[in-house]
Amino acid sequence: MASSSLQFFFFLTLLLPFTLTTATRDTCATAAPDGSDDLSIIPINAKCSPFSRTHVSASVIDTVLHMASSDSHRFTYLSSLVAGKPKPTSVPVASGNQLHIGNYVVRARLGTPPQLMFMVLDTSNDAVWLPCSGCSGCSNASTSFNTNSSSTYSTVSCSTAQCTQARGLTCPSSSPQPSICSFNQSYGGDSSFSANLVQDTLTLSPDVIPNFSFGCINSASGNSLPRQGLMGLGRGPMSLVSQTTSLYSGVFSYCLPSFRSFYFSGSLKLGLLGQPKSIRYTPLLRNPRRPSLYYVNLTGVSVGSVQVPVDPVYLTFDSNSGAGTIIDSGTVITRFAQPVYEAIRHEFRKQVNGSFSTLGAFDTCFSADNENVAPKITLHMTSLDLKLPMENTLIHSSAGTLTCLSMAGIRQNANAVLNVIANLQQQNLRILFDVPNSRIGIAPEPCN
Repeated sequence: MASSSLQFFFFLTLLLPFTLTTATRDTCATAAPDGSDDLSIIPINAKCSPFSRTHVSASVIDTVLHMASSDSHRFTYLSSLVAGKPKPTSVPVASGNQLHIGNYVVRARLGTPPQLMFMVLDTSNDAVWLPCSGCSGCSNASTSFNTNSSSTYSTVSCSTAQCTQARGLTCPSSSPQPSICSFNQSYGGDSSFSANLVQDTLTLSPDVIPNFSFGCINSASGNSLPRQGLMGLGRGPMSLVSQTTSLYSGVFSYCLPSFRSFYFSGSLKLGLLGQPKSIRYTPLLRNPRRPSLYYVNLTGVSVGSVQVPVDPVYLTFDSNSGAGTIIDSGTVITRFAQPVYEAIRHEFRKQVNGSFSTLGAFDTCFSADNENVAPKITLHMTSLDLKLPMENTLIHSSAGTLTCLSMAGIRQNANAVLNVIANLQQQNLRILFDVPNSRIGIAPEPCN
């Protein structure tokens, strides 16, 4: 078997206008820029992406605010998972446009010979799916997986364990013959789709994974179905992590780059090899009602040297209600239960001691001249204190005159007991998920 560790180059899916002042590399090259066997990942809206759209000018903060405006939809999705509510009908194909988790896209290869596919990476989802050839109503045939061109493609029978494990997939009860594991569901209010559970060879750089199970969409109607596939990194039986346990031992890590970097390149590492030796861990908690979510035990928050007063009820992990704190790759801005956020905001404003305004999702914006007195924020977790870099705490207006605290509270009509450590606050940190040992490691790392 080939190497059990992969580094994937990540790019944030943002539409940001930048002028290059130095020589550029070929961003459409399939190999990693350092010449290694790493599998590249490109922006979903970049010129090399089959999903690219007309370029739209926007500043960094405007783009972040646009992305953050979708966090409410993401929160509705996450809340439906942790609150023990029925799963939304869109979950088997949860991605991008509908659940707003298309921030990072991985390029993988499926089939024999391998076909290049693009998949959204999501730590809070188990599903692995993509549109397949012949799909009626899918938005872009050029991004579909051609099942007829793969010699290793096969459908999954209703009698297999995989069909039982794949939530939402069913079999016809009246069929006299072994049936293909499939499902039919509505999606996004104005759409519906049907899909089969299938298997084929997944190639991740040098590693070849035979009989990888994923959902193959064959029919869709309406306007809400996303164009790209989904690569779930949750802990459910059908996720990438679970299906590759023998190869990668249930261990992966990623480092997300800063919004300020033009290329937005970071890395994802699968397997034990190449993971950082010096890293501090905090226990990974498990909610049996939604085991895929990566919970950590957040015990408190400090603003500067002051640990803000917070009622433990808003931090304590509770598997029955879904309360607690998760680390999520699909949410843009870190969100706290409203009383927690208000305590953080009060102390932050007290230490900055200026006049404040609102800009989009950010309600604590102040003159950039006062930025030098802005305190750092520390997230206290069991056995680990994460002092956020200032670039993970503050974001600047396009004119550069305002600086905003880049966090927010959770509306009371949402699941107000769930806190989410989002991707803006994870930038330039190595986040290591060690599922077998139930721990998450965090260490500073320049990802760019």
